Amino acid sequence: MKKALNTPNLLALFRIALAPLMLWFLVDRNNELFASWHPSWLDYFAGLIFVIASVTDFFDGFIARNWDQKTKLGAILDPLADKMLMLAGFLGLMLIDRASVWAVFLILTREFFITGLRVMAVAEGKSVAASMAGKVKTVVQMIAIGFLIMNWPYATALLWIAVALTLYSGYEYSKEYFKG
Repeated sequence: MKKALNTPNLLALFRIALAPLMLWFLVDRNNELFASWHPSWLDYFAGLIFVIASVTDFFDGFIARNWDQKTKLGAILDPLADKMLMLAGFLGLMLIDRASVWAVFLILTREFFITGLRVMAVAEGKSVAASMAGKVKTVVQMIAIGFLIMNWPYATALLWIAVALTLYSGYEYSKEYFKG
């Protein structure tokens, strides 16, 4: 039996802890602790936390696959950590008026729907491996969140590209689930 608290799972737990910290830097800008800070520094810290969390996402999967450290706990923690990070990013950005409410709504609706389909698929003994479209969607969402946090040019365009890819990958998952 594989050790449940292995390196990939610890990285996922670390990502779970980073999500609310990033959200704090995004939304609690009137906190007395930050009174002497320029708002751009809050963006920098939120961005740094997001980059660190995103890198752990890559490494936990890489280590789990290549060092044979996949566990049932990891199968739960990894997607949970991903969703918490994306949720913190998108909600925080929406609250500071950098992300469209409609874009966030569409992304989160797709995520909840597909998570439900994946749970049903697992209960039916079907495979729920991430598709290439799902992986590309995640990368583009991460890039969009990073651009939005830093308030860089084309951030809004990237967000809408992420929405399109999110909906397309949701369509792919749905089609695959309902055909089989």
